[in-house]
Amino acid sequence: MDLLLLIKALILGLVEGLTEFLPVSSTGHLIIVGDLLNFNDEIGKAFEVVIQLGAILAICWEYRSRLLHVVGGLGRDATAQRFVVNLFIAFLPAAIIGLLFIKTIKAHLFQPFTVAIAFIIGGLIIFWVEKRHLYAPRIHNVDEIRWPDALKIGFAQVLSLIPGTSRSGATIMGGMIFGLSRQAATEFSFFLAIPVMFAASFYDLLKHWDLMNAQELGVFAVGFITAFISAFFAVKALIRFVAGHTFVAFAWYRIIFGALLLFYYRAELFQAL
Repeated sequence: MDLLLLIKALILGLVEGLTEFLPVSSTGHLIIVGDLLNFNDEIGKAFEVVIQLGAILAICWEYRSRLLHVVGGLGRDATAQRFVVNLFIAFLPAAIIGLLFIKTIKAHLFQPFTVAIAFIIGGLIIFWVEKRHLYAPRIHNVDEIRWPDALKIGFAQVLSLIPGTSRSGATIMGGMIFGLSRQAATEFSFFLAIPVMFAASFYDLLKHWDLMNAQELGVFAVGFITAFISAFFAVKALIRFVAGHTFVAFAWYRIIFGALLLFYYRAELFQAL
């Protein structure tokens, strides 16, 4: 087995796990790191599906008690029913728009320049939301979310179809704009990731099924396990972080990283212009 390929799988698994649930865009990081590692061919696309599944399973494991309680209470518990309905409502906008435009988006926006600009704009939006969010939020728990709130967050999530925007960043900032506390917005972002990422992953898995073969099994396994472990610890760290901090640090990271990307790819950008 190619040791260099395993190292690339390890690095990309770490990148996916550490960035998927932070407001910094895992897709943007994977595009850039995959480009730097020269691992952005067809096999690389199939690999990204596998490591995304590893990351989302980390959320399922972290919140397994809550998820099992919801599943067990669907037939009799109004809170569990409302929770599932809210997730479905928030899931719909990005699912519908994604199915309609994902080919166009991937053809035109999956490039370093778009990612860099989205990183910078996203950072500025975080600054604006944190400055605006000086009043007391009206929703402190995901069980207090109503369907209109879920729908608004769902439309905010549509922005994450632009690579570099960040799915978690769009849903968390959208949640805060619409009255959720940082903790509630972050937790709802985690739960919303489950149907969104499973749907996207299985859709991509079907498209790239012919690329899944026994020869690459070790590479896929390394990436999957690495993404699961790193995502598990990243989620725990973010939960602790939002309990006492704002997202301003992530805003600075996004702006600095976006500026570095513009500088690094300056030659390509000038040619494109």
